Amino acid sequence: MKALVTPRPLPASRLPAVAAGAAVALALPVFLAAGWRVSGWLLGAVLWLAAQAFGLLLARLPIGLDNLAGSGVQGIGMLFRAVAVMVVVIAVAATDARLGLAAAGVYALGYTIELALSLVTYFGGEPAS
Repeated sequence: MKALVTPRPLPASRLPAVAAGAAVALALPVFLAAGWRVSGWLLGAVLWLAAQAFGLLLARLPIGLDNLAGSGVQGIGMLFRAVAVMVVVIAVAATDARLGLAAAGVYALGYTIELALSLVTYFGGEPAS
């Protein structure tokens, strides 16, 4: 339990993002081979890229105890990012369920890989002293 509450320095986010991007890109041949609509992959990939771009924009904000406003904006922005993606997916799924499901699957693939690798790099790092 102590390992979960021990503070650690923030790890680099480049490797998880690149791995997730590669997984999203590799989903395209799967869509093509399975005969699924490429528009589902394209929507999911665009949503994932837009979320990444917004995350990069938020990452430029200064955070920490000496800059609580930046920390707050970054936290709310990260929540908004997830909500915005889901609003788009739900709106698309309301009109075309298969397209919405395909887009959600592609986005979820990238998000899950990035989250898993981020957690591994964070908890695999040395605790802050």
